[in-house]
Amino acid sequence: MRKPNIAIIGGGCAGLSAAVALVDKGYDVTVFEASPHLGGRARTVLVEHNSLMNLLDNGQHILLGAYRETLALLRTVGIAENEAFLRLPLHIRMRSSADKPEFLLKSEHLLPAPFNLLFGLFGCEGLTLTERASAIKFMAQLKLAGYQVAEDGFLGAYLTDKKQSRKLIELLWEPLCLAALNTPIAVASTRIFLNVLRDTFTGSKKNSDFLLPKADLSKFLANPLAQHIQAKGGTVLLNQQVRKIAANHSEFIVSTKENNTQFSHVIVATSPSNIAKLLSNFNQLNHVLSQTEAFGYQPIYTIYIQYPADIELPNIMTGFTNKLSQWAFDRGQLCGQKGLVAVVLSGTGAHQQLSHDELALKVANELHQTFHHLPKPLWHKVIAEKRATFSCVPNLARPTHKTNHPNLFLAGDYTYAPYPSTIEGAVRSGNACAKLVEKSN
Repeated sequence: MRKPNIAIIGGGCAGLSAAVALVDKGYDVTVFEASPHLGGRARTVLVEHNSLMNLLDNGQHILLGAYRETLALLRTVGIAENEAFLRLPLHIRMRSSADKPEFLLKSEHLLPAPFNLLFGLFGCEGLTLTERASAIKFMAQLKLAGYQVAEDGFLGAYLTDKKQSRKLIELLWEPLCLAALNTPIAVASTRIFLNVLRDTFTGSKKNSDFLLPKADLSKFLANPLAQHIQAKGGTVLLNQQVRKIAANHSEFIVSTKENNTQFSHVIVATSPSNIAKLLSNFNQLNHVLSQTEAFGYQPIYTIYIQYPADIELPNIMTGFTNKLSQWAFDRGQLCGQKGLVAVVLSGTGAHQQLSHDELALKVANELHQTFHHLPKPLWHKVIAEKRATFSCVPNLARPTHKTNHPNLFLAGDYTYAPYPSTIEGAVRSGNACAKLVEKSN
């Protein structure tokens, strides 16, 4: 019997995590990536200004301490957490145009979960005593219910039903929803949001920490994973777009422009929008194609604004209320890119109708309204991921890792049903597919 060899279509977090797990078990693995870069939506782009090249992430990412499989994957390839990330205990600071924070929530890091959050809510600024009591009661009820709901529904309506005030939703739950699900709170899934809260606020108190990358994610994620795969005998192919996958008796033919290669197993780890084209030869998978074709998508815009090198924001991470801007990150304090600020806009909105220059100007004006010391920017770069995540709406039908065709599996954050579109969901899906390959032999 021929030794199993596995084709992994897609070099994002899902595909790379599956490849690492499989090469560590001694499998013959080939990763096909259509673009010149690995990492998928967690990749690095080069921006030139005045003949100088700047390394920027395609989006400013935030990870959570609860992302255990992502952190385990980095340890596997020799990346220490403190080298890759700045770990910040839960600290949500929301500002409007005023100099004083409109809302400030700090977890009590000396207390175990969930008391660190409950005491943080009790002492938070910007809410009335009644609103703070309402939030504490709500979190206590969620813990008693195991963060479960009998039926999924729209998160905004659910929070209103749970007596969360408009101000509480605006200052706390809506920013968390956009950060976790990248889906407007009015249409976001309650069940998936509660799953994120459960993993964040139960278990270790470190689960609720923010993990902010100290450098571009290619340096700490895609590149070390690829090097590990190749060091263990795996193959990573860039600029190799798979045109077709076909069944050949009990095996598969993977076709690119240059070659047709035979494999015993295939893991399709591309975005859901590419599934229909790749799996068009498999009639028994029409239900998967129907599910992925029904997906909606949400954008993420990251606006990089460069100020003089001596300019800093008061905090590394700041949220905003009543503004187009949602979150601002001081890249100088975070990763040594002095004077560079990254502003994130999640979900759909009026900003999509603006040109990149118009959007950058509006964001720069909003920053100046809040931080009066900011001078005129030196340059800007807008990176728009139009399909950054799938829309995490209630009762969304999502494919499973295992398909109806033997030895053909699906990986990607959209297949990890308990989670929204996150790096952790992608990594977990890749690990799950690797285990299915092992079980099939």
